Order: sequence, then C-alpha cells, then structure tokens
Amino acid sequence: MTDAANPTLELLSARRSVPANALAEPGPDAGQLERMLTIAARVPDHGKLAPWRFVVIEGDARKSLDLRLAALLKEVQPDAPPQRVAQQESQFSGSALVVAVVSRAAPHVKIPEWEQVLSAGAVCMNLVVAANAFGFGAQWLTGWAAYEPRALEILGLAPQEKIAGFIHIGAPTERLSDRPRPDLAEIVTRWSA
Repeated sequence: MTDAANPTLELLSARRSVPANALAEPGPDAGQLERMLTIAARVPDHGKLAPWRFVVIEGDARKSLDLRLAALLKEVQPDAPPQRVAQQESQFSGSALVVAVVSRAAPHVKIPEWEQVLSAGAVCMNLVVAANAFGFGAQWLTGWAAYEPRALEILGLAPQEKIAGFIHIGAPTERLSDRPRPDLAEIVTRWSA
C-alpha cells in the first residue's frame, strides 16, 4: 500500500512542525479542540493512571500569561536582554491556541515513573498529530517557563507536576520545506544472539 492510498501514513510521513509565531488565527473551535484532546489522551497508559492533564491557554488569557511571564523573567533574570523579554511578551499570544500538557508522573507501587513520563510525551505527540489531521499547524515547545517553579505556579501546576510540552496550534502562515531526517543506517541496529 502506498502512502497516498492510506491517509494516516501520508499524514505521518509529511508531518512537520510549524514555528509557533507562524500559527495564526483561526485556531480550532471548541468541538475540534475537544476532539483533539480526546485523541491526545488515547495513549499507552500502564495502570490507567492518566499521569497527565491539559491546561488550555486561549483568547485573552494568552496575552495575560505572556505579560505575567515577561514580568517574572525580568525578576528572575534581571540581566535578560530586552529582546528576550519582548519575545516572552508574545510567546503564547503569537499562536492561536496553546495547550500545556502537564505531566503528573509520581512514584507508584507498580508503575515505573519513567513509563508515566513517556505516556505524557505520547500525549504531546498525539496532540500534534491530531492538530495536523484537522488541517492546523502545531509545534511542541518547552522553554524556560517549563522549568521555572514560579512560572509553573502561575500556570496553576502543583509542586510535583511538570510541563511535558506547550503545544502551539493554529492556522499556518507559512509552510516550511522538510528538514533533513535521521538516516536509518545510522540509528537502527539489529540485535542478534
């Protein structure tokens, strides 16, 4: 079967990240977003723990978050260049919509924490693929705010939670050519006895 004969293979073969600042309005409507989040949550999840959750950042909340994080950046990094602060002032509002995927991985009697973290990563990838399937562009980012405890408080995370990724979604204003991908000869080995 050729990729063209299978839309899923065609989508996966052509998927490419679009820079967050090139993801304009319109973003997904409420029904599309609900469907995307439902698809994102269909990942391997050993023990059915759902060790992740979503924080949707949309509308005016995007700019409010940008301004609060820019103020925090100036506070925690007083020598941050003005260009970096200005960039933070449009980090989230530059995209039509942002979904923070929050990892709730925690010690468990049977389920290794690493498997829970991997499940959160799979959620991020499913969300990116779902956005592409709906015709939107997407980019999975982290950045300083994903690791700064006070930024995580602003986002409403509990102390044990972490950002697995900020998934920026919107209508692409540009389409990039594909970037070089790994040569399978360099990354594939075959185990033998």
